[in-house]
Amino acid sequence: MRASPRRSALTVGEVAFTRGATEAMQVLIGGYNRLKAGDAVLYADLDYPGMQYAMNWLASRRGVRVARFVMPEPATRHNVLGAYAAALDANPDVRMMLVTHCSHKTGLIVPVAEIVAMARARGVDVLLDAAHSWGQVELTVDSLGADFVGFTLQKWIAGPVGLGAVYIRKSRLAAVDPMMGDEDNPPDSVLSRVHSGTINFAAALTAPAALDFHDSIGGANKAARLRYLRDRWVTAVRGLRAVQILTPDDRDLAAGITSFRLNGGVTSDQNQRLIETLRDRYGLFTARRTGIARGDCVRVTPAVYNSPADVDRLAAALKELAG
Repeated sequence: MRASPRRSALTVGEVAFTRGATEAMQVLIGGYNRLKAGDAVLYADLDYPGMQYAMNWLASRRGVRVARFVMPEPATRHNVLGAYAAALDANPDVRMMLVTHCSHKTGLIVPVAEIVAMARARGVDVLLDAAHSWGQVELTVDSLGADFVGFTLQKWIAGPVGLGAVYIRKSRLAAVDPMMGDEDNPPDSVLSRVHSGTINFAAALTAPAALDFHDSIGGANKAARLRYLRDRWVTAVRGLRAVQILTPDDRDLAAGITSFRLNGGVTSDQNQRLIETLRDRYGLFTARRTGIARGDCVRVTPAVYNSPADVDRLAAALKELAG
């Protein structure tokens, strides 16, 4: 893998292409072999649904107990770390947990290195979903601290749909079983843990161009641009009583993605109507997000090609709708 993760101390046999972050995480969750009947696994309400389903699947496949906790709202560095610590303390039988670096629901970025260290001190392995963080924020594999990570190239790296990657630290490869007893690849290579058949090699061949484009912008420049656009519209509406911003302003806990609720709307119908209004009346594309314990929300996702005028239009729309 190139771009930001390539600048850390990756070795041959630690990274393999997948068909996306979902497959990468399914490889890790389904293949993780350090569980026995009576153990527990842990995830949060802000984790990606497909990963939650895979964790739930472990109950029937591994005989484990599945524990779930709710992320605090509003989130701060202190209460997020406290929520993970409390969940681990309340479930001492947890042996593996799912952590999402940047939530696709609210944009919350968790202090992953501290969470990984916290879990490791308790003998718990972290399977890290970095689908929305790679390319949105500056990172390296080493800075994350996790031994098992799923990435995608189709989001913030701007690669084609159907291309992701899985990372397993060489020293931890034995914790993940070879895929379906794979015999084509060396057992000491991550390639033996991913066996999707014939991949879309045309998509894979575009990866160097996508990574070169990302590098030409610069990870720090992209992160700064996304954060600038995010802060511009959030600052304009945060003081409105009718607008609840779910993503904190802490520079370590947010990047470009930010979610909100309008007039306390937490139902699917309310937020569906809102995204349709923003689209049809104001020409703004947003997304409804579900699965948050305290209710649905609307997600705003700026891209590097968006202009200040675009986010100003969003702020003006929210002010009008809030009134």
